[in-house]
Amino acid sequence: MTIFGDGLDAAVHKAFTRPAPKSAGAQMRYLVKKLGGTMAVAQLLRISQRTVERYVKDQTKTPRPALAARLEREVKARWQPQIRAKAKAKAATTGGIVIDTRARMGYTAPIGSTDQDRIRHLTVALPPVYAARLFEAQEAGAGDARLQQIAAEALKEVYFQDGGRRAGSLEEVRFTDIEHLEFDL
Repeated sequence: MTIFGDGLDAAVHKAFTRPAPKSAGAQMRYLVKKLGGTMAVAQLLRISQRTVERYVKDQTKTPRPALAARLEREVKARWQPQIRAKAKAKAATTGGIVIDTRARMGYTAPIGSTDQDRIRHLTVALPPVYAARLFEAQEAGAGDARLQQIAAEALKEVYFQDGGRRAGSLEEVRFTDIEHLEFDL
């Protein structure tokens, strides 16, 4: 489970104009249409082609939990790609992204300042440049550690330094022990 990757995906899913198919049969039919055949879907989901055909014809209706999770993940990954691209482009160019988090945060600063880590609950609007960096890193296959580092840099600039108006000598922000994380476009 990747908390940052899943959070970014959930934010993009809020932009969908229609709900994704819910039933196993509808999800299978959608994947068969998208991938061009039952064999491709069977290979993707690691099941037999005959099993896919049963779901398509509604002969089988309830998948096992592991298959249901894979099926839902693959459908959501392909659902409304143009809407997804527009939402990401808007966030990366004009809208920015809002991060709502409850986590332990601290920073490295010159001697004499209070830099002890503490739990903070922040809701901060990040500029489009950070939204673009987060989405680019996610699409490049970056792990949660890299996405967390980008978010920490964004919080350093926007929250701790207030766009350069304070804490100019702040060196590094520590962003750990995440209890809650949510993104909104």
